[in-house]
Amino acid sequence: MTKTIIATANAPQAIGTYSQAVKIGNAVYMSGQIGLDPASMQMVEGIDAQIHQVFKNLAAVAEAAGGSLADVVKLNVFLIDLGNFAKVNEIMAQYFSQPYPARAAVGVASLPRNALVEADAVMVLG
Repeated sequence: MTKTIIATANAPQAIGTYSQAVKIGNAVYMSGQIGLDPASMQMVEGIDAQIHQVFKNLAAVAEAAGGSLADVVKLNVFLIDLGNFAKVNEIMAQYFSQPYPARAAVGVASLPRNALVEADAVMVLG
C-alpha cells in the first residue's frame, strides 16, 4: 500500500522527526497534538485552552486528510494531571458525538513544551 504524508498549515508544524499524519489505505494515523497555536507556534495558556487547542489541531489534520473528527475510531489522551480527566470529557463532548471513538487516557510525568495535555488519533475514512 502507498503511504501518503498529510500536512496542513492549520495545525502546528512538526517539531521533530515525524509527520502530522500518515495515511495508508483508508486509515489515517495522526501524530500527537499539544496545545500549540499553529499561527504563533506558542502554547496556549491553561488546561481548558490547551484541551480545546488539541482538538482543534486534530480536527485540522483530520480535515487535511479528507475527514473529520467524526471519522476518528481511536483516541489516546495523555495528561500530566489525571485530575483534569473530567475537563477532557466535558470539552471532548464539544468536538465528538456519539458513538464516541475508543479511547485511552494516560497519566504521564511530562509532555513536550511543558504541555498539560496531548492527544493522538486514528481515523478511518469512507
